[in-house]
Amino acid sequence: MLQRTPTGTWLPAWVPESTLTISFLLMFCSIVQSATGGYDGSMLNGLNILPVYNDYFQLTAATTGLNTASVFIGCTFGTLVSGIMTDRLGRRPAIFWASVVTLVGIIIQTAAQNIAMFVVGRIILGVGSAISGVASGVYLSEAFPNRWRAWGVGLLNDFYYVGALIAAGVTLGTGQWQSTWAWRLPSLIQGIFSVLCIIILPFVPESPRWLVHEGYFDYGRTSVAQTNSNGDVSDPVAIAVYKEILDALEWEKKEGRTMSPKEIVKTPTARKRFLIGMSAGPFSCIAGNIIASYYLGQELNSAGITDQLDQLKANVVLNVWCLACALTGTHLAATWGRKPTALVSEILLVICLFIIGGLSKMYADNPTNASDSLVYGNVAVMFLFQGFYSVAWTPLLYLYPPEIFSYSIRANGLACSALALNLLACIFVFIMPIGLNNIGWKMYMVNGSWDIVIAVLIAVFWVETKGRSLEEIDAIFEGGKHSSVPDIEQVRTGKATLDVSAIEQQLHADIDTLKSQ
Repeated sequence: MLQRTPTGTWLPAWVPESTLTISFLLMFCSIVQSATGGYDGSMLNGLNILPVYNDYFQLTAATTGLNTASVFIGCTFGTLVSGIMTDRLGRRPAIFWASVVTLVGIIIQTAAQNIAMFVVGRIILGVGSAISGVASGVYLSEAFPNRWRAWGVGLLNDFYYVGALIAAGVTLGTGQWQSTWAWRLPSLIQGIFSVLCIIILPFVPESPRWLVHEGYFDYGRTSVAQTNSNGDVSDPVAIAVYKEILDALEWEKKEGRTMSPKEIVKTPTARKRFLIGMSAGPFSCIAGNIIASYYLGQELNSAGITDQLDQLKANVVLNVWCLACALTGTHLAATWGRKPTALVSEILLVICLFIIGGLSKMYADNPTNASDSLVYGNVAVMFLFQGFYSVAWTPLLYLYPPEIFSYSIRANGLACSALALNLLACIFVFIMPIGLNNIGWKMYMVNGSWDIVIAVLIAVFWVETKGRSLEEIDAIFEGGKHSSVPDIEQVRTGKATLDVSAIEQQLHADIDTLKSQ
């Protein structure tokens, strides 16, 4: 049964009564969003291996880097406006318009007649993808019930590999074609994910936190009940969640917090939260994943796997492996914690990069006499590296930052994390093929060295957010929780009880206070 639900925006909603159904729809929305990015990375990986694509554009190392990196140029521009759009338009409308922009970019990319047209299409695609990523990360973190947030938001990046797997399969299928449709068809299929997202949006509610902040208190309470208690506004868990949201937003307004991007650096606490939260973006970018994400062909060449078909098959297998590892990592983040998952994964990445560098050097010193065990041993460690990367950085990229940021800086903080990632990606995606051509195995050693620094920073500065609501995480940075109700998990598990009538009276008083501010 669908219920017509006010959203405070022009985009209507017909929401299912079941919280579980809503959560599945939110997860599906998350899945199709991440599949777009994964499809793009794997598609370019496959296309860079195809002679028909390289011959059509007459690519060099520099233009290969430009074609690939241009999406990050668009992502950089997109992140500059993504936080503001997400706060002003609403979470769902921002996702909708981002999907439309992404579709426009895909159409131009598919119809490209030259490098310039291909690059313009990918820049537009990048703008839409960046806005969608930020809006989705904020929306899902605010809409999911606390106990499912790790899975719900973690899947926003986990299913990157489903998109990647589909693209790998498509490029493997079209790889033997001799026409330009060998690369145009994979490009066109990329638009399916944005269409699916647009179809899902009318059946999920708006973020309750956005609604309350915008003054739609009744709509916000309905949204809380829909996402936590099957629409029952009198359920103790729904009341506790709603009370925490009201109290936290009331406190932020009393403190003079605004939605301006300047808020991220306005106070020492905001700066601390900003630096910790946004670090996930650049850390995930420079960890070493870009080599295999976009230049697997050159990476396999350095290991001794030079056959085009073997490389395309390796691309498919790699994405299956990474998906399994990403889902495992999401489970670890939910049960073990965000910080230990990231730290252990980063240490394993350092070990793998140094091993890959050493084995690649052995192959480069004597490629004609290299043994099969050396070649396949190197490829195996490359696959382990990608798996360890997927365990932590795939789910945490969009899960960790929104948890660290308070409401007033959540959208702009996540946008800054994505901006840092895309600025670095613009550089690294462009220089990686040049670096692999010029210094070969030494690139892995350089990458491993700065990963050591990342591991130290995580160990020293990151904080644990597992098991807390977004408002309860404030206590880590502000010295105390801004609400008098017990923690949500204590209420849900029956370890704490609520005086519902007393809290209802407090809610009315809180709403009157917020309306007067």
